[in-house]
Amino acid sequence: MTLTVKAFIKEFKSQFQSMYAYSYKEGSTEQLYNALGLYIKNYLSRNWKETKEDYVENSVKQVYYFSMEFLPGRQLESNAYNLGLLDTIKEGLNEMGMSLEELEEAEADPALGNGGLGRLASCFMDSLASLGVPGNGNGIRYQYGLFKQKFVDGYQVELPENWLRYRNVWETRNDKSTCMVKFGGNVWLEKNHLGYMEAKYENTLNVLAVPYDTPMVGYRNNVVNNLRLWSAEIPVEEEENYHTLEATEPIKEITQVLYPDDSNYEGRLLRLKQEYFMVSAGVQSILRHYKKYNLPRKNIPDKVAIHINDTHPALVIPEMMRILLDEEHLSWEQAWEITFKTCSYTNHTILREALEKWPIDMMKDLLPRIYMIIEEINQRFVDTTAPIYGDRITWQTAILQNGVVNMAHLAVIGSHSINGVAKLHTEILMEDVLKDFFELYPERFNNKTNGITQRRWMHLANPGLTRLLDEKIGEEWKKNPSELKVFKGFEQDEKTIKELAKVKFENKQRLADYIEELQGIKVNPKAIFDVQIKRLHAYKRQHLNMLHILYRYLDIKENPSKDFVPRVFIFGAKAAPSYMYAKQIIKVINSLAELINNDPDVGDKLKVVFFENYGVSLAEKIIPAADISEQISLASMEASGTSNMKLMANGALTLATLDGANIEIKDFVGEENMFIFGLSSKEVYELKAAGNYNSKGIYESNEKLRHTLDALTNDTIPGLNGEGYAVFDSLVNYNDEYFVLKDFESYIKAQEKVDALYRNTDEWTRKSLLNIASSAPFSADYTIKRYADDIWKVKQHSEQKDSVQPLDEPLT
Repeated sequence: MTLTVKAFIKEFKSQFQSMYAYSYKEGSTEQLYNALGLYIKNYLSRNWKETKEDYVENSVKQVYYFSMEFLPGRQLESNAYNLGLLDTIKEGLNEMGMSLEELEEAEADPALGNGGLGRLASCFMDSLASLGVPGNGNGIRYQYGLFKQKFVDGYQVELPENWLRYRNVWETRNDKSTCMVKFGGNVWLEKNHLGYMEAKYENTLNVLAVPYDTPMVGYRNNVVNNLRLWSAEIPVEEEENYHTLEATEPIKEITQVLYPDDSNYEGRLLRLKQEYFMVSAGVQSILRHYKKYNLPRKNIPDKVAIHINDTHPALVIPEMMRILLDEEHLSWEQAWEITFKTCSYTNHTILREALEKWPIDMMKDLLPRIYMIIEEINQRFVDTTAPIYGDRITWQTAILQNGVVNMAHLAVIGSHSINGVAKLHTEILMEDVLKDFFELYPERFNNKTNGITQRRWMHLANPGLTRLLDEKIGEEWKKNPSELKVFKGFEQDEKTIKELAKVKFENKQRLADYIEELQGIKVNPKAIFDVQIKRLHAYKRQHLNMLHILYRYLDIKENPSKDFVPRVFIFGAKAAPSYMYAKQIIKVINSLAELINNDPDVGDKLKVVFFENYGVSLAEKIIPAADISEQISLASMEASGTSNMKLMANGALTLATLDGANIEIKDFVGEENMFIFGLSSKEVYELKAAGNYNSKGIYESNEKLRHTLDALTNDTIPGLNGEGYAVFDSLVNYNDEYFVLKDFESYIKAQEKVDALYRNTDEWTRKSLLNIASSAPFSADYTIKRYADDIWKVKQHSEQKDSVQPLDEPLT
């Protein structure tokens, strides 16, 4: 039955009164938000219950997506939208004298991820539910998440992000599904009276894993899947053993923060503890749930697919073996066949240093039984591989090597599918990073280019664009994104071009107002809004962007009468707390911004805005207003990228190296509708192999570049305390690891093309239209459909079965 405005108002008032025992008119913004969130959660609870029951009654195969990160963003508007309630709720709140936008601001934006990995996981959760694919998320309910970023004198300072300060209305604590996770102690195998080898434990640290379930609401299809996040607690029966607050710390710290500082042994140990905690609780929960199907254990792979998102959850493999061997008493061969057929792995990096490795001694001390199983997996792998492939490949692919446990090798050996996340990334995995494994298991490797959910990043983040698309091409694109290609038919329509330009300008004006309100910086909405929003890392080359800004600033100072196209550079990025160089780059950018934004000679020609504490909610404000999408990582370094997809879908033109999914963006939209610069992946590999790169030579021979770099160290930028020297030294004296100086000249020329094109408003907007119309292939719906069909072998289980058709070729 359709919810009417009148019914909503009556039910909301009742909801508020039942929670607070006074009228909604007396409620604070937080209380009104809580009441509305709980109202929506109650509204969807029937579908949530029926979805769970439906999966069990029909014995459907389910996916369990294990990820250390989930970045769901605020859920109030998204859930109301997917349920089809958004317009009714907005109208009802207006009648009661309230604004939905104000209530939304009271919702915490959970920082349960660091960037693309966590946002991808949440986009996948949305697509799983919206396609009716039976899918569950499994992660950690971090008390403080990543960290709250503040800038103090331009420096990044990390503060606790206490997103759970007020109640989280979306989660449900599920005490009946708790699990026990054991760390440390002594473990040995003993034959019991039935003749089974039984694992015996003593002196272990026992931790209670408590699940908090959050509904993942499908788009208007009555499907509500589940995201399960685990919290670490003291087991009730052991509470009397913990007499002081200090004694409870080893348990509480497990789920306090995402990615504790790993620059010391204690931090690394805590990370490993977190990973096993999440994995053990998740696998125990899955196998307990499987028993509801009343099927033999050998059928587990027919009903369960476990996906390992990056190496963090790779301990799924030995943990599943542990339960099947020690608790289900299967033979090694039976347990391994089930585990192998159930697990699949996505690799997200080609940075070898980012492929997790744990010291053997650490693993042995913290997880003695798991280490025993890993040792056995490794020995069996070596015994079967060496006679066929020889010692070299065998030892290069072994899990245990040089005193460490190689988690990527464990994930590959124990999974039936290994995929990269963009065409180039997968090729690099097969030809370089995991080349030896590709020789062993070519049939396991495949590509699944990442995707984003248009529901959040277009429908909700950019309502003006959504209305324009609805008017021009109808609403079918909302359920079947491939319909966006119809928008290409309007590229020569003057009326549509002007309407699209108006939508973009209104988005820019809104962001300009927000910037002035938040930071006191007045920016010109007619300027180019040039956006780089992503994790701060040297390979992503925010410092290349910074050098161009500095170059542009010096040009303005030296040529005040020159006709410059005004530009606003917008950054959003967090640096890992222990990553000193990244934090130095942040300081340089902020000091440069301070200089530029307060220089009367510059005026509107140039502004720099660096947002604090970048996250999903900020991205939703920035992305619809962007004109330029900076995707400038060194070619061959970025696995895929997803900000490139979000920005493209909202009409930004991509300025990019041929890296990650930028290549596929070029294939779909055409090189003429973006700005390509820099070395190719092949050229990067050749340059590295030659070993003759000389960044100091480039510095000395390029006058423009030398002038720009010298400004980092000659007091042009006030407020720096050695950070300018640190960046200069890394680029000039330490030979520029990510070839920033090599790509500088090409980058400047691309930026000049940006300026030239922006002078022609209609042509710019036409290219913007073509980017929007070509963005459909980067819908997470298509990505998930490929995972479901090719890897997980899971069927869509709802009325939405045929809503998404496969997209294999560039749209023409």
